[in-house]
Amino acid sequence: MTILNGELRSADLGEARPQRGPITRFVIANRRALSSLLVFLVLLAAFILASPQVFLNPGMYVAIFRTLPVSIILATSLVFVIASGEIDLSFGSVVGITAWAFSVVLGWGINPFIAVLAAVLMGAFVGFINGIIVTRLGLSSLVSTLGMSFLLRGFINVATQGEGFPLTYLRDTPFYNAFIGQIGGIPAHALWALGFIVVGILLFNYHRFGTHICCVGDNLESAREMGINSAKIKTMAFIYVGIASAISAILFSLTNQIVYPTTGDGLLLPTLAAVFVGGTPGWGGVGSIAGAAIGACTVGIIESGIVATGFSHLFKEFFYGLILILALTAHKVSDPRRQG
Repeated sequence: MTILNGELRSADLGEARPQRGPITRFVIANRRALSSLLVFLVLLAAFILASPQVFLNPGMYVAIFRTLPVSIILATSLVFVIASGEIDLSFGSVVGITAWAFSVVLGWGINPFIAVLAAVLMGAFVGFINGIIVTRLGLSSLVSTLGMSFLLRGFINVATQGEGFPLTYLRDTPFYNAFIGQIGGIPAHALWALGFIVVGILLFNYHRFGTHICCVGDNLESAREMGINSAKIKTMAFIYVGIASAISAILFSLTNQIVYPTTGDGLLLPTLAAVFVGGTPGWGGVGSIAGAAIGACTVGIIESGIVATGFSHLFKEFFYGLILILALTAHKVSDPRRQG
């Protein structure tokens, strides 16, 4: 074995490194998602031991799953923005503005599928504006998307004058069943969430878009030298979050059968916690779509677990924050590139 300048030559690496089996390679490639799955299983086991009468009741999981698809869709889409080295704090208000657009078009008596298109276009437009502000004006995504969040929420309150739009007349229609009903015995919103997971994995892990996202988030200057249009990539990531927010808004509104001016409020902290718990750190360059989906499941059971184990629901935000900080700390410690 030849040593040059204190290091093994690249030709000798194959001799120095033992061959890894397929299971080992799978674990290494998916360590972020698997670690988030382990956290979920440990947390679930703790809740089952603490309150078996609640967590062994299938009805409890049915109740949780009614809102889980919204969290999954939002969390998996946010991976793209965070892995690109940015952050989007406006998605809760984008959910609200797209739900409002959806209800307004429905109020005109237009086909509800056209209303879906209007909501998606609204979400994509807001995402495009977020991307332009960050990439062309050079503003911090943290500050600019926070400002966009307040701007959109204020517009919704003025436009609706604090009034909601009931959607009960859509119940049991083909349109309603396509989003919230049963398809082959499977809840339709579960299929929407699964679809976003599959699309997200394909884009992030197997398409050059995901590769460019990670390159831009890891080293912006190197990405530019490679010919990657960083402004375009980041803008597309914001647009994707806007589209995901629109779909989430439709599922959320049809589930509640009403569009409130406050639709989307309360989604910020649990969704971000789901992303970080799922193995996507805050410094860019890496991410996990499957981990974000598992993280959404983890966060989804926290509130029920807190109440079932005897804590007050007032502890909910405390545990969200605790899990978020612990997750980021674990990523910092386990990633050798960020140590020192």
